[in-house]
Amino acid sequence: MPSTQAKTRRPRDPFLDLVRAGAILLVVAQHWLMPVLSFHNGQLSTGNALTTPGWWLLTWVSQVMPMVFFAGGAANLISFRAHRSRGGSTRDWLGNRLHRLLVPVLALAAVWVPLPHLLADLGVPAQPLDIAGGIVAQLLWFLVVYLGTVLITPIAVRTHERFGLGALAVLTIAALGVDWLRFDGVPLVGYLNAVFVWFAVHQLGFHYVDGALSAASRLRGACLAVAGFGVTALLVLAGPYPASMVGMPGAPVSNMSPPSACLLAVACGQLGLLLWLRPALLRLAAKRPVAGALRWLGTRCMTVYLWHMPALVAVTGIAVLGFGYATPEPGSVPWFAVAPVWLGLLAVTLAGLLRLFGRFEASAGVPRALPALAQLVAGGLLTAGGLLGLAANGFGPPSEAGVPAVLTSGPVPWVALVLAGFAMISYRFSPRTTLDVTADRGIRLFARLLPRG
Repeated sequence: MPSTQAKTRRPRDPFLDLVRAGAILLVVAQHWLMPVLSFHNGQLSTGNALTTPGWWLLTWVSQVMPMVFFAGGAANLISFRAHRSRGGSTRDWLGNRLHRLLVPVLALAAVWVPLPHLLADLGVPAQPLDIAGGIVAQLLWFLVVYLGTVLITPIAVRTHERFGLGALAVLTIAALGVDWLRFDGVPLVGYLNAVFVWFAVHQLGFHYVDGALSAASRLRGACLAVAGFGVTALLVLAGPYPASMVGMPGAPVSNMSPPSACLLAVACGQLGLLLWLRPALLRLAAKRPVAGALRWLGTRCMTVYLWHMPALVAVTGIAVLGFGYATPEPGSVPWFAVAPVWLGLLAVTLAGLLRLFGRFEASAGVPRALPALAQLVAGGLLTAGGLLGLAANGFGPPSEAGVPAVLTSGPVPWVALVLAGFAMISYRFSPRTTLDVTADRGIRLFARLLPRG
């Protein structure tokens, strides 16, 4: 059972800061290097460099979304305990967390709702615009799931303190059960693993905070890495799990959409590797330039994530559509020669976008009067629904022209849901209601059912 003594405010963990920053940067680099692009007769062709034979093995390390959720779980537990140790309420913690997460999304939506219409009026073909609007919005799936982990954190903490590894084991068994049903002919049930898989990795971060993983020796880290990647290999060999940890075009099964239990094994392998490297990573994080960069990036991680694909869209529009550039054959000498230039152009573009939009996340304020707990939860769920609709449908313009079509199709209805949810999170609409009192009592009852220790 995990220790619950370290619940007072503690300094930032440079290892977690480095893991989170490194994971976000690796996500960006992979998304920038994957596309194989060309443009002919008004049509943008898109391929995936990771379909190159043998490159699937790279995804076992480069698919770092498990580490993003791991670091997020650890950060949520540290933040929640520190807030409670200072006498703060669950309502205050939840409201502050949700508000800071959603402000950068509003800036993205403010640009991308009108942008496809403006570009279409300037003569950009419809098919590239649909692709651009789709890939920019598609990444919002992460925020949908992460909002869920934030909403469930107060209950997840109690569960962790009461049951320890038992909570993680239940989520893992549930993920395996979902996969069994999914591969046995019920494919839609697989989307339940967007909860079970990512919530399990989020819960894994709790065990790092409580010392079960942070105190591990390098040898134990190496053993965890071997075990995690070994189980991954067994699952792939036994099937039906594909070898690649990212979705491949035309593949009948994906480990990412929906997520499979194979990602839990990958998470253990990646975490074990990082724990083995932890002493060296801590020395790296202690260097002044690295520490400064981590502090700067720590207040802009969400902005980097949200705007790295718009940076790709901008460079692609100029280089591929404007000048006829086509991606060389992945793995060839020209591909490796061009890759640094390509990454450099994208990095400069992203830096410009960060100067414009990074301020929304870095200086995101907190509402002076947070609403009731029930209103916060309802606002979070409403926002998650709007973001899910955007992720599934994209920022592309509606198929029909005219004001009615714009207001009833395309991204506008989903953005309206996001705005309504954000308003519920940010503004107190009424005094404490019977529903809110009931929610407070429910949480207190749950806490009694799951006593500490």
